[in-house]
Amino acid sequence: MKQDRKDDIKEQMVQAVEAVKRTNPMAGSITNTVTINFVANAQIAVGGSAAMVYLPDEAEFLARAGGAIYVNVGTLLPVHEKTLPRAAKALHEAGKPWVLDPVAIGIGSLRTELLRQFKTYKPSVIRGNPSEVLALAGLWGLEGGSKGSNARGVDSTDPVMAARDAAVALARWTGGAVAVSGETDLVTDGTSVVLSHGGSHFMNRITGSGCALGGVIAVYATVASPFIAALAGHAVFNLAGSRAGSRAEGPGSFQTLFLDELYNATCEDIADNPFELMEAEP
Repeated sequence: MKQDRKDDIKEQMVQAVEAVKRTNPMAGSITNTVTINFVANAQIAVGGSAAMVYLPDEAEFLARAGGAIYVNVGTLLPVHEKTLPRAAKALHEAGKPWVLDPVAIGIGSLRTELLRQFKTYKPSVIRGNPSEVLALAGLWGLEGGSKGSNARGVDSTDPVMAARDAAVALARWTGGAVAVSGETDLVTDGTSVVLSHGGSHFMNRITGSGCALGGVIAVYATVASPFIAALAGHAVFNLAGSRAGSRAEGPGSFQTLFLDELYNATCEDIADNPFELMEAEP
């Protein structure tokens, strides 16, 4: 039975990746200023089309007209106090998929208030490190959450499995998926839990690998369910990371090779990247 489920997941990933490569879908991003270029390049490398915005009216327009949006609360500016709620509300009302990256949750009142508002708008995919996922579940008053965050800036000091219950609770609240990044990544839709393997230690030595992952998940969310989009995003990143890491001589060459591997990965390669499937506890 479990093997049948794994085969079905792999087939859905193949279909999602093939659809992206064939249709070049638009996935907009409201992302932090440190990583705009890398996010856009990663989205384009997997077959999508990128649009980076920050003004309220442009974000709202893109939310209604585009295929999906990636929302990253990293380097907040005063304008984001209007931009992010308007975009999230428009996405929710239009039934459009969106990916939330609660970067550095717990730092500053504006960031905290924006993330609190997002509970109502139920993001399709929440992507973060373990400490961010624990803190977001705590902020939203959900099971498994933590009132305090062990995040060190944008880094996590919690292991991935420590965020499993919080991730499941968040996925059940939103009706979407939650992806937790770490040495081994965890993706859940609140019913199933998948551990995705691969990657490279160089991914912690470049700026924006997690942000780029969120942007790529948004690309896949234009053609697939939140769960499959999150899985496909992690699979292609883990595959490309492993391949690039085996040839890189340092972070600089790794980033270049990584983008090449994102571009060259086939549908079957991505679906075949190793993963474990288990059921979420009741």
